[in-house]
Amino acid sequence: MDGYVIALDQGTTSSRAIIFDRQGNIVSQAQYPFEQHYPQPGWVEHDPWDIVNTQFHALGAAFERSGLAGADIAAIGITNQRETTIVWDKNTGEPVYNAIVWQCRRTAPIVEQLTARGMKERITAVTGLVPDPYFSGTKIKWILDNVPGARARAERGELLFGTVDSWLIWNLTGEHVTDPSNASRTMLFDIDSLRWDEEMCRALEVPMSMLPRVAPNAGLFGKVKRGIRGLEQLEGIPVCGAAGDQQAALLGQGCILPGQAKNTYGTGCFTLMNVGPKAPRSNNGLLTSVGWQIGGDVTYAVEGSVFNAGSSIQWLRDELGLISTAHECDILAEQVPDAGGAYMVSAFTGLGAPWWDPYARGVLVGVTRGTGRAHICRAVLEGIAYQVADLLELMEADGGHKLDVLRVDGGASVSDVLMQFQADVLRRPIDRPRTVETTALGAAFLAGLAAGVWTDLADVQTLRQSERRFDPAMDPDRAAKLMAGWHRAVERAKDWETK
Repeated sequence: MDGYVIALDQGTTSSRAIIFDRQGNIVSQAQYPFEQHYPQPGWVEHDPWDIVNTQFHALGAAFERSGLAGADIAAIGITNQRETTIVWDKNTGEPVYNAIVWQCRRTAPIVEQLTARGMKERITAVTGLVPDPYFSGTKIKWILDNVPGARARAERGELLFGTVDSWLIWNLTGEHVTDPSNASRTMLFDIDSLRWDEEMCRALEVPMSMLPRVAPNAGLFGKVKRGIRGLEQLEGIPVCGAAGDQQAALLGQGCILPGQAKNTYGTGCFTLMNVGPKAPRSNNGLLTSVGWQIGGDVTYAVEGSVFNAGSSIQWLRDELGLISTAHECDILAEQVPDAGGAYMVSAFTGLGAPWWDPYARGVLVGVTRGTGRAHICRAVLEGIAYQVADLLELMEADGGHKLDVLRVDGGASVSDVLMQFQADVLRRPIDRPRTVETTALGAAFLAGLAAGVWTDLADVQTLRQSERRFDPAMDPDRAAKLMAGWHRAVERAKDWETK
């Protein structure tokens, strides 16, 4: 079947829409940023209407730029920033509070209470996760506990919860639905039975009436409803693919076999390895999530998360003023052979896997009088690579698969100096694809599979093409010494904020 697929890629700092043809080529795209809100240190929020408005604006603009007709569009797929939590009135559609973003650490005390009650093992056994403010469940509880009247309204069945995929699908189609990949990031979902878990909902005091229906990642979620301003030509088009951004990128990278892995260098870094149809539990602080469900077949992924990656480059630009563009960070970093002994641990909102320390904070150590702008820029880039190397070493142990090559994508993957250093400290080749918009491509694949644009996973795997490969070039002893210095730096960052 011929046809074009639209992917809505709703990210942490911007919303974009990309139209792909059957060969996986980009026909047109549009992207719009939106405001970040930081009400208190460690808190991060979005206005839910900013998410909808920028995403719909991008959708309309990409469609207009394509020159296509509505009849040319076979399907819409959605991929989204995960864990970000929205609660809204099911009758009016009005949010009761701002979206609490995945990076937000305000629910650390709730996590401590769960751990004190002995819930840690239960959480991992059922959900594949670890207790952490990162996940949606504690964010829902915070909203219900802190927004006046919200808990009573929720218990009366008046409020709905959704991650960003659900919020967009609700506003596009009127359906309250999610997919297993996003559901598996809430800390409320049994990843083996693929159902909401009653005990976890009770533990977090979340009424199950708030939760969306869970549908396979490739399948009909709803159709674009009538009357959405600017989207009139898309009325009736099926929304039939959805996945959290990192699982979508895993698919978009063609990682359809166990042992294949990718890392996305975005606001954070997210490393995922396909581990096949069974869901192992990590012994090393990593996470197990649903990768995707297509028909009756489920694929799981082991994951490690770095909370701050590209955001540390933005910090150099926006807060310190050391660079004026992200690319300038690369230019400066390439002017020095190394970071001169400096290490940057970008734990601005705590440390993710494998440390899981919400009280960690960023540190710059090893600074001397000779440390300059170029060294700091290089230390920031190297800090990203060190964290990814940590994750993959543990991932190989947990997943039972040895990594042959790491496939990469995301904004910072365009940095040659970062990719080469990543290959050096990881001691594995790095493969950068020709199409770096792999997150959107994964969402398009899911929707296109459901709509018949593509036949099966093997069909979409053939569409991935490499742009460049980076092979390890550093002496292994030097790489090991650098990693040891990195671990010393991490120790300085841990448990910094007082509880």
